[in-house]
Order: sequence, then structure tokens, then C-alpha cells
Amino acid sequence: MSETALTFPCHFPIKIIGKTHQDLHSEIMLILKEHAPEFSEKNLVIKKSRDENFHAITATVHAQTQEQLDNIYRALTQHKLITMVL
Repeated sequence: MSETALTFPCHFPIKIIGKTHQDLHSEIMLILKEHAPEFSEKNLVIKKSRDENFHAITATVHAQTQEQLDNIYRALTQHKLITMVL
């Protein structure tokens, strides 16, 4: 059993940096809904970079387990439009 500083369930902010693309928002929503079906768009904060080549997105999920968070991170980091996940 691995230890974590988090107590579940909890609200957990995930920072996502992605290339500006017409499908970025919808692709992120698909991934989040797959792993956290109750995720709502109102829990997204989107900021464009100064040159508008990237979007910085904060998605606050209501995480039930560490495994759920790990699966979300894994899916996001593997997507071609996403540059970084923190």
C-alpha cells in the first residue's frame, strides 16, 4: 500500500498546458469525463499565453482515489495536444 499526503475524496487541481488548437478543450473534457464522470466544465479555468500559442488550463476534479488521479494524469500526458501536466 503506497502512502499519499492526500485524503480522499478531495478536490484536486490539475494544471494542463496545451497547444492552442480548436479541439484542445473538448479533448481535455473527454479525458476528464472518462475518468471522473461527474466532472463539470464549470471546474475549468482557461488562460491563453501572451502569444496565444498555448493555453494554461486548471481542472479541479473531485478525486475519489489516488489511482483515479494517476489514470487522469496518464491519459492527459499521452495526448498529442498536451505539452505538460502538473
